Parts: sequence; structure tokens; C-alpha cells
Amino acid sequence: MSGRARRLILEAAAETEAVCELAESVKWGEPSFTPSKPRIGSSVRIQARPNGDEALMFICHTGLVDEFRDLYGDTLTFEGNRAIVLPAGEPVDEAAIRHCIALALTYHRRKKKSGRA
Repeated sequence: MSGRARRLILEAAAETEAVCELAESVKWGEPSFTPSKPRIGSSVRIQARPNGDEALMFICHTGLVDEFRDLYGDTLTFEGNRAIVLPAGEPVDEAAIRHCIALALTYHRRKKKSGRA
């Protein structure tokens, strides 16, 4: 794994006031990151691919990837309702990816504020 996905997650968390600290664990054999404080956000996992790509994995029933696709459908590479793919050796819009990660890491807090949770 190149570490690009991990770096983007850590940067997004550091830039997002509501997140504070991240808890890092292993889920399904993959690194997973969640805000340490409960009821703030959803987890983001990193899935290394055999071809060198990395995928940022999100919980499918949250609708987060649909939200990201609405915002960055012309900019980022998506996989179903679960992932943003970071192609190996190719440039990506890091600001857009950090924004998506920040939206995931604040998912519960945003839904509570909007009255949809």
C-alpha cells in the first residue's frame, strides 16, 4: 500500500474540527478509521488492490458515495455505492477526496443537525 489513502484520511481528520481524534483499527483485515468520539461520523476503510490501486471504502447504506458522486462525479473514480478508487500512480483531486472523507467522518453529526438521523 502506498500510504496515499492513509495520509488523505489523516489530513482530512486534522482539517475537520468536529472529528478531533481518530481511532484506527483493523476491520476485515483492512485499516479502518473512525472518529474517537461516538456519534460523530462513519468509518473509512482502506482496501489495497492487487493492481496497486487503493480504495476508500464507506458503509453502503449511508448513501455517502451517492453524495460524493453528486459533488465530484466528473472528478473522482467511484465503485458502486461503496468506494472511491485511487488509481495507482495516477494523480487524483486530493482536495475533493479530503472533502469526501471529512463528510464521512462527520456523517452522524451532519445527519443529526439536518434532522434526518
